[in-house]
Amino acid sequence: MRIALGQISSTTVPGANLLLVEQEVARAATAGAQVLVLPEATMCRFGAPLHTVAEPLDGPWVTRVLQLAADAALTVVAGMFTPADDGRVHNTVIAAGPDGLLGHYDKIHLYDAFGHRESDTVAPGTKPLTMDVDGVRVGVATCYDIRFPGLFTALAAHGALVTVVPASWGAGPGKLDQWTLLARARALDSTSFIAACGQAAPSEAGATGAVLGAPPMGIGGSLIVSPLGEVRAALGPAADFTAVDLDLREVRRARELVPVLAG
Repeated sequence: MRIALGQISSTTVPGANLLLVEQEVARAATAGAQVLVLPEATMCRFGAPLHTVAEPLDGPWVTRVLQLAADAALTVVAGMFTPADDGRVHNTVIAAGPDGLLGHYDKIHLYDAFGHRESDTVAPGTKPLTMDVDGVRVGVATCYDIRFPGLFTALAAHGALVTVVPASWGAGPGKLDQWTLLARARALDSTSFIAACGQAAPSEAGATGAVLGAPPMGIGGSLIVSPLGEVRAALGPAADFTAVDLDLREVRRARELVPVLAG
């Protein structure tokens, strides 16, 4: 499987962010990728009123992403916001395949940490998601989920060989190291590939993003990790793109060498 990471910096305007999606889809298609992973909050960055941009899965934003995926004949994984029943929103990741929506995942573990309370405006999801992409089982997690190893081992138990992790990681001292360490740890826990794509660091952020309780605007640092915890690709803080070939036989070999999933 050839997988691409499109590390973008979303704006507060969903239509403008669709242009970023279109640009990254074109890059992924040119690179021969089967899957493009975009960040959490691709639809609209954090720090804006999310209830004003949230749309159902049959709304115009998803419809356009589905069209882009179909035209490019690849699967696009991207973060958005959908209405929740209680007046909040769901922090949703969609997987738009060439033939339609492969599935959606509502973030289970909300970012109530470092002085921020995502749960004030976002309702948690309850159901993990795995899906088949070109015959490969792929799991989905989102940002703060990466601190919870049980989700990743559950996805592996459901057959995931690769787990994609769209994110918009909060800035602050040591946070990049934590993000990288957690991605590597989750790969080792699940003996799976981890493809983690974060929002790029906003150019205007400066030191502001490190303020306790600030919205998680992104720090970059997207990476792809092997089932034995080796970093196969890593991006810096700025908007960037990479595509990597995953040899899925490595998952089987890792699970034979380190049978942690067997209990």
